[in-house]
Amino acid sequence: MLHALRETVSENPSPVVDWACHIPSMEEQIQETPITVAYGDGIGPEIMAATLNILVNAGAKFRPQVIEVGEKIYQRGFVSGISPDGWKSLRNTKVFLKAPVTTPPGGLKSVNLTIRKAFSLYANVRPCVTYAPHVRALSSEMNLVVIRENEEDLYAGIEHRQTDDVFQCLKLISRSGSERVIRYAFEFARANERRKVTCLTKDNIMKLTDGLFHRVFNEVSLGYPEIISEHLTVDHGIGKMISEPTRFDVIVAPNLYGDIASDLAAEVTGSIALVGSANIGHHGAMFEAVHGSAPVIAGTDTANPSGLLLAALMMLRHIGQYEVANRIHRAWLRTLEDGIHTADCYSKQHSAKKVGTKAFAAAVIQRLGSNPRHLVAVSPCIPVPQRQTPQSDVPLYEKEIVGVDVFVHWRGESPDSLARTLQEIDSNGFGLSMITNRGVKVWPNGLAESFCTDHWRCRFMVANGQATVSLEQINGLLSNLVSAGIDVIKIETLCIFDGEPGYSMGHGQ
Repeated sequence: MLHALRETVSENPSPVVDWACHIPSMEEQIQETPITVAYGDGIGPEIMAATLNILVNAGAKFRPQVIEVGEKIYQRGFVSGISPDGWKSLRNTKVFLKAPVTTPPGGLKSVNLTIRKAFSLYANVRPCVTYAPHVRALSSEMNLVVIRENEEDLYAGIEHRQTDDVFQCLKLISRSGSERVIRYAFEFARANERRKVTCLTKDNIMKLTDGLFHRVFNEVSLGYPEIISEHLTVDHGIGKMISEPTRFDVIVAPNLYGDIASDLAAEVTGSIALVGSANIGHHGAMFEAVHGSAPVIAGTDTANPSGLLLAALMMLRHIGQYEVANRIHRAWLRTLEDGIHTADCYSKQHSAKKVGTKAFAAAVIQRLGSNPRHLVAVSPCIPVPQRQTPQSDVPLYEKEIVGVDVFVHWRGESPDSLARTLQEIDSNGFGLSMITNRGVKVWPNGLAESFCTDHWRCRFMVANGQATVSLEQINGLLSNLVSAGIDVIKIETLCIFDGEPGYSMGHGQ
């Protein structure tokens, strides 16, 4: 391992550190766990070097396989930000310690999102803890974990420009994806002796998508009677997270809400650089700092390595090296207590000395074997093992098509004139029942004050006493609309599932 780490440092522009502090014995090398390591971009090489230095000196047993991801790989033409050799290493080790990376502009997808989705790392785990009074924070009592669904929601990345004026992003929520991460949250709470799981959604507005996540949460919670469960709307919940942080233990949320909640919670701790992150799936795990690559301070030896270090502690627990993780965690807490702080955490009131990245790592190493005097040495969070938890079967429903929403690009005078135009076209057995603009009903009986763009949803429902319609009828309707010069940009079939509508109504119904 030592030889590999020295080669790693020489290939990266980070300051060289003294790897000779710890030389693993032959017995240690035999027990080493292979992991994939990426030094990343910006401050990544510096904080990775510091993190690995601490791990090695604490006696962690791992064998790094170094890969490049991010900016340099994009520049070589790999649009995913990772090379074939990188994919091979990840598939072999199934454990990835990654420093922050930079995604170039121009529509390229984040390598983080690519890896999360490719390996189905569905649960993002972010512990957020304050360390008052030794590090200034917005709250002195926060100790919670945000578990965020990692693959679905608006982060599915399905976006389209549909008209001159309107762009679309699809929000996808599945029953199976929701149950998977919600069950993980309860398993995590049980493994870490957390007393409560709180679900955050906005299902008072998004009744189908967020409503599904909430319903599945209620169903799953019944299997964990010893754990308190509650649901809050996301805006209310985030407000309470700031004003009443002790209310929370574990928070589970769809992707976007979880991202916002965890970043906000990280700021409450005093610095986003104090938060690490684990991405857990059945086929692997990725561990990273929450913050970005911060190119502005790259190479200045000022970055705080704590976020990546705490992520590495979760990694050590993930691979079964609990005692080493605890030893490092205690030394890190003692370093904070002693007032040895990087610039992001430094204050005259709370700090004794401002140090750089390398000096902070050295201070942690110096305190290995020490315990904190005041801060509670809570063990680093235990990720739930990579095992398939029982998953309910997705019910099969009787599905019937009862209509179609046709979205059109139209720049006419008014909703009434669009309705007249559509009603003059042979609707092939349908009846025009509603027109909305950005979700607001504007016909029939719309309000003149409603603002309209060039993006219209035209709802056609079954007519002439029919109970259902066929795809052939929908095709006929579309053919007639196109022949009449209507610019159709997309359609959504309207279905009922066991008699329940599988579609929303427009606002203003």
